[in-house]
Amino acid sequence: MLTRRALTLAGLAATLPTLPGAATSVDTAAAEIAWPRDFGAHPGSRIEWWYLTGALAAGAREWGFQITFFRAATGIVGAETSRFAASELVFAHAAVTDLEHGRLLHDQRLARSGFGIAGAASGDTRVTLRDWHLERSGGTGASRYRARAASERAGFAFDLQLETTQPVLLQGARGVSQKGPDPAQSSRYYSEPQLVARGTLSVGASAPAAVAGHAWVDHEWSDSLLDKNAVGWDWIGMNLDDGAALTAFRLRRADATMLWAGGSYRAKGGATRDFGPGEVAFTAGKTWRSPASKAVYPTQWTIDTPAGRFMVEAMLDDQELDSRASTGAIYWEGLSRLLGADGRELGRGYLEMTGYAERLRL
Repeated sequence: MLTRRALTLAGLAATLPTLPGAATSVDTAAAEIAWPRDFGAHPGSRIEWWYLTGALAAGAREWGFQITFFRAATGIVGAETSRFAASELVFAHAAVTDLEHGRLLHDQRLARSGFGIAGAASGDTRVTLRDWHLERSGGTGASRYRARAASERAGFAFDLQLETTQPVLLQGARGVSQKGPDPAQSSRYYSEPQLVARGTLSVGASAPAAVAGHAWVDHEWSDSLLDKNAVGWDWIGMNLDDGAALTAFRLRRADATMLWAGGSYRAKGGATRDFGPGEVAFTAGKTWRSPASKAVYPTQWTIDTPAGRFMVEAMLDDQELDSRASTGAIYWEGLSRLLGADGRELGRGYLEMTGYAERLRL
């Protein structure tokens, strides 16, 4: 869906000029998503992101991690003929949730595309911003990813190998995901849940630890705008222990009522069940007030879907990220557990909440 990833997807798209010859919405009659082509960048789209999150462990120690790359076309006329005019910008966010010490470590970057510094390749996933990278291999078959990021300032570094265990999950109708009441408010969107992750992670001054866990990749691209009545959204992407994958989201109005909702559920080896806007309900539970932004975030949710009622609990309340130096927003995104209606833990994944510190904008 839109998510923090979408905080750029929707927010940036809303501020960028229309590109010459570019569509203003996703064409549902467009060519089917094809591999490996659509693992790569789509330079004709206004905004695009690759989003990787996961839960890692080494013995009794547990962490969450995320790294996200965005590419955004600037719409500067004539930039494509100049090596120095910025035709495209690349943003990146990376974070580690350190549960043992109760802290979130995060960093952000921004650069123009080119000069060997930043870029997103067409044809397959290969995005980079200085020494942060996300690369895919595997051709038309099973995906294998490598994700690398390090921040001396924030005090973390990870180098992870990730392998798929399931087919690609197309979100929405044939990968066309609607994001509002206007059919033009849509994007192309797919997920790769239930990735097996292995590699190394270091936090602070500690030596790199060998870690393993499960992760989730989302990739989305669009030309459309966020509905003018939306101030933000709530979203979950959860890997269930039984191999299922659950996505749910809602867009909120200023009065906290739902403007639009959606998501999907796929049992291991089963078909995908897409959720309509009238089939998803988010009910807030416990809240946490950020001492930095003063925003109040629900860190517990009850989420009703056609696949059942679920509870979501943040594994650390303070997982707020300040990205005003890159994408311009403050948002909450962090490692969370998924529970059944009976309170039994079913899996883990990421919860994302935007528009609580202020209306989503750049």
